[in-house]
Amino acid sequence: MAAQNFKHALFCAIVTLVISYPILGLNLVAQGTQVVLEGADTATLISIVLAAVAVFLFQLFRDHIMGSVGKMPNLNPFANREPMEQSKRQRLDTIVLTLLVIGALIWPFLVSRGSVDLATLVLIYVMLALGLNVVVGLAGLLDLGYVAFYAVGAYTFALLYQYFNISFWLALPIGACLAATFGFLLGFPVLRLRGDYLAIVTLGFGEIIRILLNNMTWLTGGPNGIGGIPDPTLFGMEFGRRVKEEGNTLFHEVFNISYSGNHKIIVLYLITLVLALFTALVIRRFTKMPVGRSWEALREDEIAARSLGLNRTSVKLSAFTIGAFFAGFAGTVFASKQGFISPESFVFLESAIILAIVVLGGMGSQIGVILAAVAVIILPELAREFSEYRMLLFGLAMVLMMIWRPQGLMPMRRIHIELKKQE
Repeated sequence: MAAQNFKHALFCAIVTLVISYPILGLNLVAQGTQVVLEGADTATLISIVLAAVAVFLFQLFRDHIMGSVGKMPNLNPFANREPMEQSKRQRLDTIVLTLLVIGALIWPFLVSRGSVDLATLVLIYVMLALGLNVVVGLAGLLDLGYVAFYAVGAYTFALLYQYFNISFWLALPIGACLAATFGFLLGFPVLRLRGDYLAIVTLGFGEIIRILLNNMTWLTGGPNGIGGIPDPTLFGMEFGRRVKEEGNTLFHEVFNISYSGNHKIIVLYLITLVLALFTALVIRRFTKMPVGRSWEALREDEIAARSLGLNRTSVKLSAFTIGAFFAGFAGTVFASKQGFISPESFVFLESAIILAIVVLGGMGSQIGVILAAVAVIILPELAREFSEYRMLLFGLAMVLMMIWRPQGLMPMRRIHIELKKQE
């Protein structure tokens, strides 16, 4: 056993060196018209060796280390408390969400423009994560191509404006419905698939959409993307210095105030906040309806769900369709916020980040997903000096989270019923 552990530890250390050295130990440096490969500094090389040694020691003594960790006292003082009554928990959730909404409404008027812009991005990811939570967290269908529906919503608005001059508010439901249609069509080929096979098919679908957007230059502009996407208006009021669309008015002129670039940022944030609240409330309502219960039944045991008379086809299609609908919602808002989109905005990494938010927050938990979205998007911005190691730290956080709290930040609570033992 000891010899086997030693071989495994040595193998893991060698793999760490093989992967880390080309990434961190070598640099491409431009010298005139040529690119020269140079080695990293001594500190970086020492860090790579220390990382390999740490991996070796951890794998060698893994059983002892994990056993010691398991014997540590629980850091959560509320871990062993009795479950809260369902009615009381619902009231508490309502109070917490109400306080969060009130704070979110006041917050943009107290912080800088950059902070508000970042908060808008967080809310977009909240919408995306809540939509994917329906598919992965509630229905138990592993979707790795969720970013495709995000792209459909964004490109729908961009193309409708470019060719038909359709506004944000009209494109919003169109983009969401078109994304839902794609989700419905994707559901048919994967009706008989689960687990790894489902993940591979959805991953392929996401890549197909991205490659089509990249190659259809006559329609989407290809790698050049689409620019000039307008900001949303509010009752016909624009937030720029001059009116862009005939028939509209200017916000600062209507209210007789001086022009400020912050008006557009704050209004876009508030619009995104309202849409995120709409997403959360609609999905929360779905979870209490028969369709939400059928998602959970399908996730727990598909055979048992079918034996109870649930239609597997309709349950899976409803999950894919509703999840894709809110991804299209978020895509339309993203296109309006950025003003420019390209296929590079919708790579597989986006799907991975959204899935990580759902897992970190807790499968099926709305509050947990919201907290995880805030953490995943904001924390890297607060540590810009470690930007080079952002994905490394992100991966480390995922690993630690899965070891110490695999159920997520705030796991979904279910009603537990205990039957009395018959004598």
